[in-house]
Amino acid sequence: MADSEEKVRRLQAVTDAALSQLGLEDLLHELLERTLDILRADSAAVLLLDQDGTELVATATAGLDREPRHEVRVPVGHGLAGAVAVRGEPVAVERYDRAGDGATDFDGALVPARTASLLGVPMLSSGRVVGVLHIGTLRPRSFTADDIELLQLVADRAGLATEARRSHLDRAAAVALQRSLLPARPPTVPGLDVAVRYVPGAQVGVGGDWYDVFDLPSGHVGIVIGDVAGSGLHAAVVMGRIRSALRAYAMETDDPADVLTRLDRKVQRFEPDAMATAVYAVLGPGLDTVTLSNAGHLPPVMMRPDEPSTLLTIRPDLPLGAYRDAGRHNTRMPLEPGQGLFLYTDGLVERKARGITPGLRRMVTVLAAAASADATCNAAMTLLDNTAPTDDVAVLAVRRG
Repeated sequence: MADSEEKVRRLQAVTDAALSQLGLEDLLHELLERTLDILRADSAAVLLLDQDGTELVATATAGLDREPRHEVRVPVGHGLAGAVAVRGEPVAVERYDRAGDGATDFDGALVPARTASLLGVPMLSSGRVVGVLHIGTLRPRSFTADDIELLQLVADRAGLATEARRSHLDRAAAVALQRSLLPARPPTVPGLDVAVRYVPGAQVGVGGDWYDVFDLPSGHVGIVIGDVAGSGLHAAVVMGRIRSALRAYAMETDDPADVLTRLDRKVQRFEPDAMATAVYAVLGPGLDTVTLSNAGHLPPVMMRPDEPSTLLTIRPDLPLGAYRDAGRHNTRMPLEPGQGLFLYTDGLVERKARGITPGLRRMVTVLAAAASADATCNAAMTLLDNTAPTDDVAVLAVRRG
């Protein structure tokens, strides 16, 4: 009975409600301090997997002779922590010999010199390793099944807290990045009525959708809508780089297909894991022509005064990053006074329950009555049916005056 009561007390020590009120750094430190007490250990450390998944970064420690004065990184597969990360299961070293095992040199800054035994367990989130928690003792120790179970409980708690905090920070950073790159008020272009909208997704949060409007030294006007695959901070960062690169290439040529070809080469070279769709349109200096190139994106809508709106039947080329040296072509057409283009991302029209075709048909019908760019964007927002979209949504409307 005494052993059962002691086990319950030890479990409660790392799961009480008060810990949920702490920030991530304080939580990890408090968990490690309690772990030293209840497991009668002398040192402990939490290492989190970096974004590339190749190194573990020391994030919290307890019981060390002195705190590391520099960032400690352990390559995955090396040392105790690296071995736990690779195996995804507990690893116990009952006789730790720093001098006798060169691989454990990677743990040196996190393991006191006189450590005799080590136990490490993985921190898991949705079945994948996100970090490692290990403890050390100065006296030789045979770790029991209860010791491993309790340390795994601590690691699970730390893993959940870490992923929740990372998700919150990533979303906040992605929102800030989106707001800096996608201003609510589009630039003023004489003779052109422009309006935009952006709505982050309720499920995936901020992602890689973007729009852009800019005038060029040649007198042309560039118009872009795009969507980077994925969501969160990484997608937003990639989006920012692609957006900036497209602007730079647009300064060198008024040919949309040429710009997207250069952009595709940039993505292939410097964003090898990224993929994006985009439509890049260039209005002539007199705003009387528009030349478009489509990199795997949904077709723009052509809007005409007193006439039904229609989807442009232009053949899309492959998305950016999909295939090296993909061919790209332009479609050129006149733009009469009062006519305009509506560009959008798939979150506006795609629903899991019905697919994308019904959404496209409904969108064309809804946009038909809009008389201005702003009214067009307002009409488009009705397609969300007063509910938060599951995916993020970006829309851009331009009309010739």
